[in-house]
Amino acid sequence: MSAAQTLQIIDAVYIVAVVLFILAIKWLSSPGTARHGVLAGEIGAALAVAATLADPQVVQYKWIIITLIIGAGIGIPLGMVKMTAVPQRTALSHAFGALSAAMIGIAEYYVGIPRVTRFEMGEIALEVIIGSLTFTGSLIAAGKLQEILPQRPIVYKGQNVVSLSFLAAALLLAVALVVNPNYPHLFLIMVAVALAFGVMLVTPIGGADMPTVISLLNSYAGFSAALLGFVLNSKVLVVAGALDGSSGFILSVIMCKAMNRSFTNVMFGAFGQVQSSGVAQKEDRTVRSATPEEAAGILAAASKVVIVPGYGMAVAQAQHKVRELFDILTKKGVDVTFGIHPVAGRMPGHMNVLLAEADIPYDRLKEMDDVNSDLPQTDVALIIGANDVTNPAARTDQGSPIYGMPILDVDKAQTVMVIKRSMSPGFAGIDNPLYYLDKTLMLFGDAKGFVGDIVRELSGGHH
Repeated sequence: MSAAQTLQIIDAVYIVAVVLFILAIKWLSSPGTARHGVLAGEIGAALAVAATLADPQVVQYKWIIITLIIGAGIGIPLGMVKMTAVPQRTALSHAFGALSAAMIGIAEYYVGIPRVTRFEMGEIALEVIIGSLTFTGSLIAAGKLQEILPQRPIVYKGQNVVSLSFLAAALLLAVALVVNPNYPHLFLIMVAVALAFGVMLVTPIGGADMPTVISLLNSYAGFSAALLGFVLNSKVLVVAGALDGSSGFILSVIMCKAMNRSFTNVMFGAFGQVQSSGVAQKEDRTVRSATPEEAAGILAAASKVVIVPGYGMAVAQAQHKVRELFDILTKKGVDVTFGIHPVAGRMPGHMNVLLAEADIPYDRLKEMDDVNSDLPQTDVALIIGANDVTNPAARTDQGSPIYGMPILDVDKAQTVMVIKRSMSPGFAGIDNPLYYLDKTLMLFGDAKGFVGDIVRELSGGHH
């Protein structure tokens, strides 16, 4: 076969891979077709890799095979993490993707000197800056999610000015290199400044905003891959990167809408510092608590129950016990649905993934708007480790950092029960007035243990 024919076949395989990538994103948008989506993405990626390896420009496979083995050695254990660790594992994936894009861009620059054109230099500089800041930013996000780093925002005076001046410096260095590419030491400084900016960008962002940050970093990793496609003249990288970048960006916009906050507020607002206001009036408020026996009695007498899961359910690994509760209440004729807030948990779709892992039927998971129309007719809203997404202060308290954020209207149910370890504020660092309502019962304890106790009570009474 001639070289020209080989290249035609490679291009045809790339087109098939790109079509599979587009179908993957389409299918992943619905739980029913998500498995097809994952499979399509995997086949597309495998075809793209195989076609690249078949390129006549590849003359020696030794280093490629060695690095593939090393990569698989790191990737396989990373894929075996518990469901609760998926957010930080996702952040690490973005870090590795961005690092590889940045390193290839760096290599292209050093191989290309002194023949690099100004246009190529512009592409390389942009791609390396985005790749570098995404790499360090994703590492910080993973550290916060794994709780190696503090989850509250780390803030100092004039922070945004300092960090944005680092970004400006990286871009100025890029411009200088476009004017004259033959300054390798400037190139290294530009990379270092971009790496530092990534750290500064994510450090002041609190844990409550991690879902949006993760989808943003996902989009940055995609855009750096697309730019790398231009640098390497690879059509498949341009398309795959653009798909990844744009879908991540759209998801971030959707999530900002779900919190009724702007991008700039998420990225630069240092949201999630513990609020000091309202401590004085808190002293005289009382909360009512209940035992598992009392909670079981109330649930058994209900005809309609809405369960609202949050990060507390994920941490306690309580989803399987929640499934048992769902089964036993359904057997007793109780109508049980799940109210899912778009930003519950630590990554997009976090609650859906956990509940699906416990085999809870998809048609029982309801979006916020559907649940909110049901809640006034609901007997019991059972909140398992969700705080900020159920906080009525978002509707009424103009001084609250979450004012205006759409919430689940759990306070409209007849009875509210909240499983929580303690009265400490949630990830946004705000006290929740819901806990002090007359209709609210606090169920203090570990979510898995408490739900297990309720299940035992219900089944004991059943026999």
